[in-house]
Amino acid sequence: MLLLASASPARRRLLVQAAIPHQVRVSGVDEEAIRCDDPLELVQRLARAKAAAVRACLQDPAVSSSLHIRWVLGCDSLLVVQGEVFGKPRDEAEARDRWRRMAGGWGELHTGHCLLPGPAAAGAAPEQLACVTTRVQFAALDAAAIEAYVASGEPLQCAGGFALEGRGGALVERIEGCVSNVIGLSLPLLRRWLAP
Repeated sequence: MLLLASASPARRRLLVQAAIPHQVRVSGVDEEAIRCDDPLELVQRLARAKAAAVRACLQDPAVSSSLHIRWVLGCDSLLVVQGEVFGKPRDEAEARDRWRRMAGGWGELHTGHCLLPGPAAAGAAPEQLACVTTRVQFAALDAAAIEAYVASGEPLQCAGGFALEGRGGALVERIEGCVSNVIGLSLPLLRRWLAP
């Protein structure tokens, strides 16, 4: 059984659609406390911190369900546009400003993945850590289209201010690389890691 160290409903949906048995436990990691100038390194540090925090909870003898947890997966995503890192927008004004810069251009969506062995993973590798990058081209949008998307509330819930699996999918012109990575985790990478 895989334990997903994330509150992201999009990541959970990906695991369900891929028929990967899992449970969810939110890490509680203070993401703002983890700093790094390199976005690829940052998403990996965040992913590792989330996975490690959840795995630490499994050491509690009171958590009897932990005995069947084979793996703990932590993930974190950031969008980089013209050298600037975009996490989740703080508010509608920030989401609008970002979309003005994103519209008609390209961004790189980086997702850090960290897979740690759980109590049921005897003899497993100590850690798997990687960053998967996908290039995304955004549609050229006018002010009214940006305002309508921001007013939907969706951009405030997502790294980079868009959800490929939601309304934001219509605002993406092209994707180069792993599609599921843009939604929240790379299923091809996870398949390779979980292969017997």
